[in-house]
Amino acid sequence: MKCDEIFAALDMLEKERGISPSFMMDKIIQALTTAYKRDHEGVENVIVDVNEAKKELKMFVQKEIVEEVEFPGTQMSVEEARAKYGRVDVGGTVNIPVDNVEFGRIAAGNGKQVIIQGLREAERGMVYDEFNSKQHEILTGVVTRIDPRNGGVSLRIGNGAESTEALLAAGEQIKSEELTEGQHVKVYVVEVRRSTRGPQVLISRTHPGLVKRLFELEVPEIYDGIVEVKSIAREAGSRTKMAVWSHDEAVDPIGACVGPSGQRVSSIVNELRGEKIDIVKYSEDPAQFIAAALAPADVIDVRMAEEGKACRVIVPDDQLSLAIGKEGQNARLAARLTGYKIDIKPASFQEE
Repeated sequence: MKCDEIFAALDMLEKERGISPSFMMDKIIQALTTAYKRDHEGVENVIVDVNEAKKELKMFVQKEIVEEVEFPGTQMSVEEARAKYGRVDVGGTVNIPVDNVEFGRIAAGNGKQVIIQGLREAERGMVYDEFNSKQHEILTGVVTRIDPRNGGVSLRIGNGAESTEALLAAGEQIKSEELTEGQHVKVYVVEVRRSTRGPQVLISRTHPGLVKRLFELEVPEIYDGIVEVKSIAREAGSRTKMAVWSHDEAVDPIGACVGPSGQRVSSIVNELRGEKIDIVKYSEDPAQFIAAALAPADVIDVRMAEEGKACRVIVPDDQLSLAIGKEGQNARLAARLTGYKIDIKPASFQEE
């Protein structure tokens, strides 16, 4: 049966949407065989032959040749087969062409519907592939809607056909930040999941990975691998501590991140709406690393526990509150940054 319209539609979809004609043709074949089986009880083996050169589709019902027919939908007697097809043997198979009129009726009833359904599925697959490759990266989204009930923010991310809606949940937003419709916002792609309604892109503004990626974009030494971000501890909207290390002795890792006149770190602070960022130098020596992590407080001594990841830090009496920080934030972030439990004591403290 000539199917110029179907082949033309598949060519158009490939040019305009980038959808593979073979993918769509597989969907059409699947729909045609399912429809034929539904209309003809007992039929099992249905074959659709595709001739791209002639733009033709042919449908056959395959039957097994037997001495005595028990299942008419799947079997043909050897006598009937020999009468129609000449020399055939028991145990072989024959392909019986489906009448073009009947095939045309099935194709007309299912072709358009399956193309629409296959188109949706293909587009969802393309969107999933597009965003799955961008996990743990930064994307810019446009705020399209703000839900007043739960505070969730919908963003449109991506361009053209390969764009999708993503939800920035209230728990993934910076608390001090107020977003407005139409605003462009940088978000961190935490994960991409498949779902029946299309790809689900999980995004965040509070994830520590957002800070790391922002520094990679802003600091060439990090992007090139000369300076390495060893760890990050973050309380979004308030403060972040980041430990950095240089693989080149001639490059100061902290200076590279701060930039000339503080320009590099300032642009990141502005993107994060004023969030404070402490950049400290990583050290293989846990005591040195812990002392650096408690900046801006000075540290007199770090006493490591004999067992486990714990230590006691001695600081000047007048810097105890600075070391602990407001509501314990400085000590809490230092502990998360280093992975050690930190007990801070003033110099005047006397051990029992």
